[in-house]
Amino acid sequence: MTSPDTVSLPAPRREFRDSGIGRLLRRPSALLGLILLAGILGMAGFADLLFPGDPLDMAGSPLLRPGDEAEFLLGTDMMGRDLASGIFHGARVSLLIGGVAALVSLVIGIGIGALSGYYGGRIDRALMRLTELFQTIPPFLFTLALVAILQPSVATITAAIGITSWSGLARLVRAEVLRLRNSELAQASIILGASDARIIFLHILPNALAPVIVSASILVATAILTESSLSFLGLGDPNVVSWGGMVGAGREVVRTDPHVAALPGVAIVIAVLALNLLGDGLNDVLNSKGERR
Repeated sequence: MTSPDTVSLPAPRREFRDSGIGRLLRRPSALLGLILLAGILGMAGFADLLFPGDPLDMAGSPLLRPGDEAEFLLGTDMMGRDLASGIFHGARVSLLIGGVAALVSLVIGIGIGALSGYYGGRIDRALMRLTELFQTIPPFLFTLALVAILQPSVATITAAIGITSWSGLARLVRAEVLRLRNSELAQASIILGASDARIIFLHILPNALAPVIVSASILVATAILTESSLSFLGLGDPNVVSWGGMVGAGREVVRTDPHVAALPGVAIVIAVLALNLLGDGLNDVLNSKGERR
């Protein structure tokens, strides 16, 4: 008889187990991050269904605590606004700003890093000086100044975060492109007369995506924290509810009613934790080589 240790999995199950998704799901921290992120995405997706209406409307008595009334499970703030409604709708704003800001940073960082690493020479020196200029200015202070000048709104906050967060990614992409620029595949394409754009987009960047994918999750988490900090300081969009704005408003009653600031603060912590756990898992999977199957 065949021992249990020697029984092989069916081909489809074995292929899934050995795939990138299968290896990612086998890591407890990454799986936890995925579950938490799925929960936050569910909050954003079902916010209108579960909490119809404007979350900024005064819905009940001020400063109800969690459990005081069945209608307001998490209580209300100083203005009588439903905290649960604000947290669910705030998830949509935070994910939107985090995702779009990260996309802006990815486009700028990948573009500058790829051009700098591939062409070298004067182009490399000029683009690296620009990158160093952005790195010398603290990103949060730069974002703060841009938002204050452009007036706070979801669009300006997203653009400001994206514009100020790409420098580290650009250096990372440049290093990868420099390494891959001299690879046999790239050199063969040059000899065969392939265009620079074809070499960069088809042969170099696809092989440099591993660190970029990991960085993307960190960029989203950083963007969510930055937006929350801006809203806490009163530079958030006043026409939408956000987790940072809720924390900022709750600081006025933090001694008497700490739940007003603590509950949206917990939501921020969970979102950032989920993205960091997922980023760590992706880093382990994408950088693992020769793993036993």
